[in-house]
Amino acid sequence: MTVLCALADLADPGAAGFTVEQNGQTLSVVVVRRRKKVFGWVNSCPHLWVPLNLEPNQFLNLSGDFILCSMHGALFDPASGACVLGPCRGQGLKPFPVTVRDGMVLAGSNAAGGCFKGGT
Repeated sequence: MTVLCALADLADPGAAGFTVEQNGQTLSVVVVRRRKKVFGWVNSCPHLWVPLNLEPNQFLNLSGDFILCSMHGALFDPASGACVLGPCRGQGLKPFPVTVRDGMVLAGSNAAGGCFKGGT
């Protein structure tokens, strides 16, 4: 597994982008924190397959409630990845496995599921 960051380094709510290696591929991913939950997603909008952010680590709308595609304004639920508004409604973000262990956000194929529920 790969250490992405300390949980304490993610604002609540907040999001950060990372570049990771998985199965020989380089992926851009976004990790979103909401209270004690952390969710991982591939940083690619299912509408045009472009990165969600234009500026580094700017993934959430102003209220911090949704992941925002800066290209066309689509909104995604941070917990499910489902598009709730925009041209890709009915589609969703591709999950990326993350977990939290000993206060660190970890990524990789051995991480448990697409999100971590609970806290350390």
